[in-house]
Amino acid sequence: MTVYVCGPEFESILCGIYDAWMSGKGHGNVRLEIRGANQDMELFSEYVDAADSREKAEKVLKAMEKRLSWDSFRKVYAAALSCEPGRADAIYRFLIEAFRLGREAADRLQEEAVYEVFRLSRRVYNESHCLTEFIRFSQVPGDMLISRIGPENDVLPLVSPHFADRMPGENWIICDENRRKAAVHPAGKSWFILHRELAREEGRKGEASPWQACLQAQGDEAAYQRLWKTFFNSVAIEERHNPVCQRTHLPLKYRRYMTEFQG
Repeated sequence: MTVYVCGPEFESILCGIYDAWMSGKGHGNVRLEIRGANQDMELFSEYVDAADSREKAEKVLKAMEKRLSWDSFRKVYAAALSCEPGRADAIYRFLIEAFRLGREAADRLQEEAVYEVFRLSRRVYNESHCLTEFIRFSQVPGDMLISRIGPENDVLPLVSPHFADRMPGENWIICDENRRKAAVHPAGKSWFILHRELAREEGRKGEASPWQACLQAQGDEAAYQRLWKTFFNSVAIEERHNPVCQRTHLPLKYRRYMTEFQG
């Protein structure tokens, strides 16, 4: 067995798929693995590092565009944003079947490889949908809106267009604390993703980095947060308090970032 090790990003996964496919060793003799996924190395398996290359990624994308439907591409992209360590190999197995089945591949859920990518993408889209409802912004000095999230999956590329469409004239940042990166939207411009690791290096030793200064800034937002929590508590009906039902519609993992549940 030859294991092709690729990075966690979508483009890196495509490069791993290209190397595995073009190796000529047969689909049953190759497997993809995410670098740093803490999976145990297999005895008698050869591990090959799949180098990132824009050319390789574009070739896979062009093949998908030519032979697959838009729905299949959406599912593959969403599956690549999953937190599950086996996502790269799942996408590879899906493309094997999808190139065989053609544009109707996304509907063939009876195929194990197709269903696996469907399951991964559904989990990612579900979390993305929830966050568009549960994200809370706080205003800080400098006319900036800040939000912190801690999603299981890498959903920043999915939630950012939602807020860019609804707040095009605002300066806002959505910070993913789990992956130490953020979506940045300057007012009136396009949003982009920035890794906080790069911003931290810009700060001089002993001083707060630009990211830390921005996230720790305090304004008069605290007063509005108190008003919101007071309103939230005042409209609650004690006789209808149902924690089980509330957890069903609002899972606990989202509450640590929501204003009305803080403090």
